[in-house]
Amino acid sequence: MARATFEGPILSGPNRFSPFRNVGYTDLVQETSIVLTNSTNGTAGYAGGSGQFVNGNTVPNVNATVYTPSSSVYPPVAATITADAGTGGTGTLYRGVTFWLPYAANINDFLIDTNVAITATGGTIGTVTASIGNAFNTTTYANVASMNAAAGRNTVALTGAQLLAQNSTTGDITVSPAQASSQYAGLVSQVVVTLTIPYTAGTGTTLPVITAGTFTFAVRYTQTDYNIGNTTTYPYGNFD
Repeated sequence: MARATFEGPILSGPNRFSPFRNVGYTDLVQETSIVLTNSTNGTAGYAGGSGQFVNGNTVPNVNATVYTPSSSVYPPVAATITADAGTGGTGTLYRGVTFWLPYAANINDFLIDTNVAITATGGTIGTVTASIGNAFNTTTYANVASMNAAAGRNTVALTGAQLLAQNSTTGDITVSPAQASSQYAGLVSQVVVTLTIPYTAGTGTTLPVITAGTFTFAVRYTQTDYNIGNTTTYPYGNFD
């Protein structure tokens, strides 16, 4: 039976004290799947739509609001997701999911799987990419240069700067201004996975009709402990 905690972080291990202390932080994960042909909000696999991303931490999938990152603005300001569009027979579709992590979380990795490759009628799909950042279509944390044309796990690329950013996520959404002076600062970290789907569709502005395409997104992270220790000192003490 699972146990829930709504403060955390979670430490686990049988030896609480030195010299053989083996307590460690719990690895947390948020995960969701989208089916690009599913346009029904509130159903399993719902993929959002033109100008609309999906909340990555609800069951079933529902619409999400992607915010403009700010550590001080309250209430948070909604960002604009670029709508499906094209001219002269070419264009781009954007689909994606948003996760919210505890402020200053340590991201361990991203798993992005192509479960069913994208196919379409009325157009040809180009090289699909993924951007992983703290805002729409940004690469603060990582990116995928080319999504698999067939089913499989995609290669998530990291630069040194992206890896450094993952070590302590930013305060992107102010959810409680009353706590703005506390160590938690009333902040939440926003993680947005943006799929960029380019297409060629002959002439005019007609959008292609996607006939297949399923993806699973997961972010694994560790919640920072504000009470004991810091990013360079392991949290010894009698707080756990």
